[in-house]
Amino acid sequence: MSTSGEHGYPDTGQTRTHLPGGDPYGGAPRRTPRSSSRSLITVVGVVVLLIAAIAFANRDNSPTAPAPTKGAPRQNGAPTAASGETPVPTKQNGIPTNFPHTKQGAESAAANYAVTLVSADILKPARRGEIVRTVFVADQQAGLTEKFDKAYSTQFLSNIGLDQNGNSTRGHTYVSRTAPLGTKVTSYSASAAAVEVWCTGVFGTAGEDSTNPVTSDWFTMTLQLRWENGDWKTASFSQKDGPTPIPGDGKASSADQMAKAVEEYGGFSYAR
Repeated sequence: MSTSGEHGYPDTGQTRTHLPGGDPYGGAPRRTPRSSSRSLITVVGVVVLLIAAIAFANRDNSPTAPAPTKGAPRQNGAPTAASGETPVPTKQNGIPTNFPHTKQGAESAAANYAVTLVSADILKPARRGEIVRTVFVADQQAGLTEKFDKAYSTQFLSNIGLDQNGNSTRGHTYVSRTAPLGTKVTSYSASAAAVEVWCTGVFGTAGEDSTNPVTSDWFTMTLQLRWENGDWKTASFSQKDGPTPIPGDGKASSADQMAKAVEEYGGFSYAR
């Protein structure tokens, strides 16, 4: 999430459970051009980004990769094919953990944490604490828990059609599903790493009378990771829009079809 805003915002009626960040949720079944309707979309994006902004006021000061020298040859990205490395065998609170102490391990951690931070679970008070304790470094947990709780207030949840426990009302299904498309390490050392995760996802509320229909979104999340107690953990993160492809001509599915898809298709654990 960019530091521009992040979690939905109370008057927009749109929200992304994506760590909230630049995600629009209200509007046509397909993401619309950034015009006046963009304000509504911005709300969702703002929501996500908002959290990023407030939650990470104290950003990690890990070294960043040096700017490329003028005239230097362009570096190609790492292959997107599977590395062949064995995925992490363990989970904590349903989240993959114990990533290898390698650059690929950092990429795998970032991909899995990106999915978790923009999941519907982050909006549920009962799950939020577990997520924070599992995903973030110890010295950031207390502050982030307080900031997340304020950002995802009862009023905020109500504005996006959820009750105080983060659950949808009868006849509706809240959707927040993210899929990483690739990762890029921008800096790495034995103690810290910065990883960008390019993602796409679907966010919104499925239901015949929903005012916040499920739409797709594209964004890049940057996670500052730290090696702590034998695992990669998040010190801070941010999110920005895109890269976004030109929309296809596929017909939008019905609210019922979308709700069933979320319930019937499980997610994945990601390994670089």
